[in-house]
Amino acid sequence: MPLCHWPCSCYPNHAMGQVNDWMNELYPRWVAAHGIMIVTPVYWYQAPSVLKLMLDRLVRADGGNPDPTTTRGKNPAKAKALELAGWSYPRHLAGRAFAIVVHGDAAGAEGLGRALSDWLLDMELVQAGNAGTLDRYIGYFEPYATSHAALDRDEAVQTEVRNVARSLVGAVMREGRFIRPDAGVQDPRPK
Repeated sequence: MPLCHWPCSCYPNHAMGQVNDWMNELYPRWVAAHGIMIVTPVYWYQAPSVLKLMLDRLVRADGGNPDPTTTRGKNPAKAKALELAGWSYPRHLAGRAFAIVVHGDAAGAEGLGRALSDWLLDMELVQAGNAGTLDRYIGYFEPYATSHAALDRDEAVQTEVRNVARSLVGAVMREGRFIRPDAGVQDPRPK
């Protein structure tokens, strides 16, 4: 991880003609946020490709090097020496609250919801209570052409999504007063 910089310094790769990198707009937003809410459909048991790409690019938030000068850019030997000397694996997004809403029409919502929760918990973000995650099927096995009508009719799921947002807001508003129950627990297998 000392070779992976936080935020990512690999993109845009001007040598390959890349000039724009949408993550450069997202990194500061993740850093500034007290709470993160991900609302996503499930695509064939998985996250949509743009969400998966963002998740992959955020890997540097979990242990990435905040100081590129320590590796003189991308010097692998310097990075290896840093890691072997005892890299701390800084958790750059730790402590932020999160909420997740995953919706689908046939299958896979609960699996994607669990995967997203596991990912955020592993980076030491804090779930916004039991009401902070929701996986629901909307228009279960109904035609795609009328799925919007199924959502419009399902006032209960609309309220559930609002409750997820309320849970996140409540977690963020408790900042400074909310003490994580596991705050003093030592991880026996730190990175």
